[in-house]
Amino acid sequence: MTTPNQQQQTAQPEPTNEQRRIIYQARRGLKELDFYIDPYVKEQYLTADPAEQETFAEMLTHEDPDLLDYFTNQDKPENAAIWELVNKIKAWRHAKDLQ
Repeated sequence: MTTPNQQQQTAQPEPTNEQRRIIYQARRGLKELDFYIDPYVKEQYLTADPAEQETFAEMLTHEDPDLLDYFTNQDKPENAAIWELVNKIKAWRHAKDLQ
């Protein structure tokens, strides 16, 4: 029997070369960022709408200390779309832990 989590992971489409580049770029050096970003990349990124994928790629251009500040609510990015995505990822990740 497969769990909903396993079904979601197998339903991921094959990434394009650009998506592969973004996925590689998403690998960060901070465990705190990996807590949020890794599961998002593995389970949500490829099925996200193109606008969200673009925002995610733009978010990854920020330095790790800045991203950490965003994810820990110490600072807020100027781009509202990035802030919305950070909060979406955080809410999704914490809800995932409750399942």
